This record gives sequence, C-alpha cells and structure tokens, in this order.
Amino acid sequence: MSPAETLVFRPASLPPLSRLVLAAAVRVLAWETRQRTRKDLRRLDAHLLRDIGIDQMTAQAEANRPFWQG
Repeated sequence: MSPAETLVFRPASLPPLSRLVLAAAVRVLAWETRQRTRKDLRRLDAHLLRDIGIDQMTAQAEANRPFWQG
C-alpha cells in the first residue's frame, strides 16, 4: 500500500465508483511525486549525489525515466 493510500480509510469500504476515483487520485499523486523528485535529482551536484549513494550516470538514468514508470 502506498503512503497516500495509508492516509485514506480502507478503499474496500467505499462504493465501486469511489474506489475507482480514489485509485486514480493516488496514481496521479504518485506520478506527480515521481516527476518532482526526478526533476530535483537532475539538479543535484556530484557531492550531493555521493551523499545519497548514487553516481552521476545512475542519477541521470533515473531522472530521464518517464514519470509513469515506477
């Protein structure tokens, strides 16, 4: 279960249409988060990348991935 889903009550207790809307909202939130963090990753210099334990090539590869890929 994603962090966004844990903030919301149990989806199984919702009507089907509400579950669908909730699932769509959670998916969009995940996409926005990925897009923002990948954009931020592009801005990190080599020193900060070493601090988080990844090299420049790995960071670039991750930053270039489309937001819909997990």
